[in-house]
Amino acid sequence: MRIVLAGLATSHPYTDAHTLARHAELVVWEQDPERLRRFTDQHPTAKVAGSLGEALATGPDGVVLTVPNPQVPEALDRVLETGAPCFVNKPAAASRVQLDALDRLAIGDRVLSSSVLRFAPAFAGVRVDPGEVLAVRATVRHDVGLWADGYNAWQDTPGEGGGTMVTMGIHGVELLVALLGPDVRLVGAAGAKRHYQGLRSEDTGVMALRWGSGVTGTVEILGVSEGEAYTVTVHRRDGSESIVIESGDDPVKGLGYEGTIDAFLSMVRGAPSPVPWEQTRAILDVLVTAREVA
Repeated sequence: MRIVLAGLATSHPYTDAHTLARHAELVVWEQDPERLRRFTDQHPTAKVAGSLGEALATGPDGVVLTVPNPQVPEALDRVLETGAPCFVNKPAAASRVQLDALDRLAIGDRVLSSSVLRFAPAFAGVRVDPGEVLAVRATVRHDVGLWADGYNAWQDTPGEGGGTMVTMGIHGVELLVALLGPDVRLVGAAGAKRHYQGLRSEDTGVMALRWGSGVTGTVEILGVSEGEAYTVTVHRRDGSESIVIESGDDPVKGLGYEGTIDAFLSMVRGAPSPVPWEQTRAILDVLVTAREVA
């Protein structure tokens, strides 16, 4: 099995590669020499490609795509031409222009893009009866202090990577859409800088959502946090239930990285994406609209 890692723009493909290396030969392409060197130090047997075209010409069985958001539509289009299943590391779009460009692609069931938390063991088996749900809330605790010092500035730039509202907000929206489905719209959003004044975006945010069924939802984003944790609370008439996702002793497993790659490898073996693009498109629309509002 041959897997191409097309881009190393965030930390996620480095984590993905450790799981993938147990199953496949790795081919890597990255535009930044320092990020590429860091990867090859960890995976000295990986084949290095000089361009995206060269990487895709190796005949991959699957592609993990992680490039800066403005480059995703064009790069994904090239991957789609190969027919190989593709995992697009989150978020697949962070602006209306990017989302409109994705809408022009023929994306079917061979593309997976998701927050890894959907596949976390603490959440993956959770199901709810929407008819019993009054409201839902997702709380995202993930520190964004690295951006305040200029690290990966494109992620913190609203028109490029979407900033905290999009890049961290996707974790909360993803979990709620996984529970209640894609018939959802944003009804309000706000962000603020409470601690990291050097950011280009915000370090805290909130979104208000409403499903077609009438269920309301809230996503809280806390980008100033000593620990990383994610909580989903489901409110019913008889009480509230909370699901907590934490890294535990094995963050790769506990936060869903391993489960995500397992799902991707199932696609490589012929299965359709476990996350319908309809859901991903709904999540991206909520995030992009929140970015516009905030």
